Amino acid sequence: MTKRKGVLQKASLVAAVLSFLLALTSGVMLYLRSESVGSGDPISASFMASMFFFICVGGVLTVIGTTDLPSFKIDNSEGK
Repeated sequence: MTKRKGVLQKASLVAAVLSFLLALTSGVMLYLRSESVGSGDPISASFMASMFFFICVGGVLTVIGTTDLPSFKIDNSEGK
């Protein structure tokens, strides 16, 4: 039985896609920058760190957004 995803889980999936797009953008910028300044430059290192960060964040947010979480609502109908 699949449960409906909450608003925060949907927002998490949107943020994950955005994070993967930012990782792709960082990778493209790294490729373009490394041709002109080299791979040992601090700018290239910051693009590599940004790409790694955005990939990890996107992975975590994807797991959060796709997990089937149980309902934590308290059902008071049993006591009545």
